[in-house]
Formats: sequence, structure tokens, C-alpha cells
Amino acid sequence: MNSAGILADAFERIHEAVHAAVEGVPPEDLNARLDEDANSIAWLVWHLARVQDDHVADAAESEQVWFAEDWASRFELPLEKDSTGYGHSSAQAASVRVASGDLLLGYFDAVHEQTLGFVRGLDGRALDRVVDDAWSPPVTLGVRLISVIADDLQHAGQAAFVRGALERRHRAEDPVRA
Repeated sequence: MNSAGILADAFERIHEAVHAAVEGVPPEDLNARLDEDANSIAWLVWHLARVQDDHVADAAESEQVWFAEDWASRFELPLEKDSTGYGHSSAQAASVRVASGDLLLGYFDAVHEQTLGFVRGLDGRALDRVVDDAWSPPVTLGVRLISVIADDLQHAGQAAFVRGALERRHRAEDPVRA
């Protein structure tokens, strides 16, 4: 397997994890927070998609899906249009709410397709290209993509945890509902 195949496989695993965390979850659970400062499934998935979209588009020198397909208007969030969730306060994270999992997965899937289109065309030499020289050492494309993969997998796992905790809570509250 070449480097493009490895990267595509990693992003496919993120795709599977995100869908497993979101599919079939009612909106009240997507937007629920386990405590007053915890992140919801909605915020976690929105954030991981926004970061992937932002970072991959920058590396690919293309427009973010968020803007190109007007997802910013579809989400109708009370945030700056270019917000990715990085550095959000608890109140800002709480403001990321969705009416359905379809909105989250629609945006995530669009980002996923753009990402796959980009990484499938890469070769090992491309991964050495510096994409951010504001750091010491400068960040290469390979390092940036691995960073996105690691961050996205962490947030997808957190979303799965929140889903499981909510499902257990519902079973304890109403065994018939579960």
C-alpha cells in the first residue's frame, strides 16, 4: 500500500466512526451535553469536520466545502462564518445545535469526499511539502494530514462515548424506551 492508500484508509476509518456515532441518534441526544461544560455529539462532529475541511482545503489550495457548498447558511450557527470550533468557550460549543443527524452527516460526507479526492492523488514526495512555516520546525503536508487524522479520530471517539453514555442513561431512566 502506498502513502495515498494509507491516508485514504485512515480517513475512511474516521468516516465509519463518525457515522457510527451519529446515525439513528435523535436531535435531542445529538445536542445533549453530559454536563454543563461537556461537548455534544453535534459540536464534536461539526468541529472535526470543520477542522478537516479547513486544514485539507488549505493544504490542497482549494475552497473549503463549508463555503463552496454554503453549509455555513444551512447550519445557521450564531458564530463567525469561518469558525472551526478551535478555542471555543463552553457557551460557543453549546450554540452548535442541529435539527437532525442528516445535516451533520451531509456536511461531514461532503468534506470526506473532498479529502479523499485530494489524498488519493498524493505521492510520498508531496507529503514533504511545507504547508505552514509559522511553526518550528515548519509543518509538512504529511504532518498536517496525520494531525487531522489524530484529532478527528479523538473527536469521533468522544462522540461515540457521549452516544453510549446517553443510551445508558436512557435505559436507566426508561427500560422500555431502550
